[in-house]
Amino acid sequence: MTDNAQSLSPLIHLVDDDAAVRDSLSLLISTVGLRVQAWADPQSFMAGFDRASIGAIVLDVRMPGISGLTVLEQLLAQGVDQPMILLTGHGTVEMCRRAFKAGAAEFLEKPVDDEVLIEALQNAVRQHVRSRERHQADQQARERFAQLSAREREVLGLIVEGLTNKEIGRALALSPRTVETHRANLFGKLGAESLAQLIRRYAALVDAAS
Repeated sequence: MTDNAQSLSPLIHLVDDDAAVRDSLSLLISTVGLRVQAWADPQSFMAGFDRASIGAIVLDVRMPGISGLTVLEQLLAQGVDQPMILLTGHGTVEMCRRAFKAGAAEFLEKPVDDEVLIEALQNAVRQHVRSRERHQADQQARERFAQLSAREREVLGLIVEGLTNKEIGRALALSPRTVETHRANLFGKLGAESLAQLIRRYAALVDAAS
């Protein structure tokens, strides 16, 4: 694997105070092509991990100083978007309920089944990739919307409401040809390939701006 390919492959952060567990799980995770960064204590992890990376976080629940559940809650409060999987050797229904309520992607008991953990990690990575893609698309939509002129925003708002070109022309006192020009410019500026795509991406932004 080249350095560039390796830097782009998903990164799994493994946080567990047990060195034997860190070693065995790191080896297991690496066998399916995922990079692993192991952390012996949650404080160092929270202070130093790469929050921009694509991947997932595996947290032991019972660790000295701060529990995995507390780490989960603090990271989510800080806006960390990597899915988090909790591992525990002494799980309870209440602990499981709290974990999922807080936003855990999965809650697994030790000794964890290899295939179950790998499947959970692969699902988490796919979930994270989709989440980042949606976020990137939303950011691009906001940037494109911000570049529209006041008149283009008016036309877009009426398109989203379902008005025809003739109806838009009457509402804004514009000729049909001018409305068609604005409409074509809007599709180009906003990168929309269809009316449905235009409405799906920009209806919420139109509502927020009105």
